[in-house]
Amino acid sequence: MSLRPFRNIDRKKTKVINVGDVKVGGDNPISVQSMTNTLTTDVSATIMQIQEIHEAGADIVRVSCPDENSTNALKEITKEVQIPIIADIHFHYKRAIEAAENGAKCLRINPGNIGDKDKIYEVLKAAKDNDCSIRIGVNAGSLEKDILEKYKEPCPEALVDSALRNIQILEDQNFSNFKVSVKSSDVFLSIAAYRQLSKVTDYPLHLGITEAGGFVAGSIKSAIGLGTLLLDGIGDTIRVSLSDDPVKEVKIGNEILKSLSLKNRGVKIISCPSCARQAFQVIDTVKILEEKLSHIKSPITLSIIGCVVNGPGEAALTDIGITGGGKGSNMLYLSGVQSEKVLTDDIINKVVSEVEKKAADLENK
Repeated sequence: MSLRPFRNIDRKKTKVINVGDVKVGGDNPISVQSMTNTLTTDVSATIMQIQEIHEAGADIVRVSCPDENSTNALKEITKEVQIPIIADIHFHYKRAIEAAENGAKCLRINPGNIGDKDKIYEVLKAAKDNDCSIRIGVNAGSLEKDILEKYKEPCPEALVDSALRNIQILEDQNFSNFKVSVKSSDVFLSIAAYRQLSKVTDYPLHLGITEAGGFVAGSIKSAIGLGTLLLDGIGDTIRVSLSDDPVKEVKIGNEILKSLSLKNRGVKIISCPSCARQAFQVIDTVKILEEKLSHIKSPITLSIIGCVVNGPGEAALTDIGITGGGKGSNMLYLSGVQSEKVLTDDIINKVVSEVEKKAADLENK
């Protein structure tokens, strides 16, 4: 038994592109991205971080390539990881060509910043020859000079104008394997820009609130900005940008999608904030369970409620539930039905056992 959304989100149907073996757009699942913060030239550290990001639930990982040594390092990195790599390129067209040739499955560029058209054509040829997609990455902090002069400041119209200009550059060369982003650190600006862009293009959109801040502030800003757009049916791939461990970006991104029933991966825990009625330490229990169940990939709902006020009702809607009871005796629910009493000291082991059993059953179906 799983929680059912009160309404389904009507996603806008966009074109489908390929980022390696990940399909982005159309009816495909919304993918979650993050970005390494190691030196790309430190190959072993970068590979290790990519693997950690992948294990946390990322579908795509971006790697910065500011110089030739970094793009050369991509050749070894891409051979050692099992997830598509996006090369982050800003100005030098040769870095983009090298990245495509060295295994990157997507290039994050702003074609207008690459230089003259001949250089852009060389990048597009390398992308085509190496089955490499492109993300047009428009950012409020790095708009083209003439666009800033036209609009006087970063505004939704300026970001969309930049995006459409860059889209035209790619379309003129019959290149369509690309997605677009119009990011800002301002939530309202980002939402307005994405809404405007979504009305005038059907290319897949990569959502993000750029430079969102530290873990708490950045997570909240991203949840508001990305959540608002996703509820509008806008967005095909997302990245939560935090001044923190990239693994946390992935976890927050997946939680945003799970909260909107747009992605079913791992254990969704419904838990109370705890109060004087709780029969066991709910907060500590949830923290431990989040860690012990982080390896579960099957979609499972779990309710951890400290008392009988809301516990039975929540348990009726989840796959597995624990409701606090008197004298250290709590009730375990399976598929919404009372199963057995569980002593407080046994809650962690019992819940982990039942979740792992449920996950094994789902995987064998």
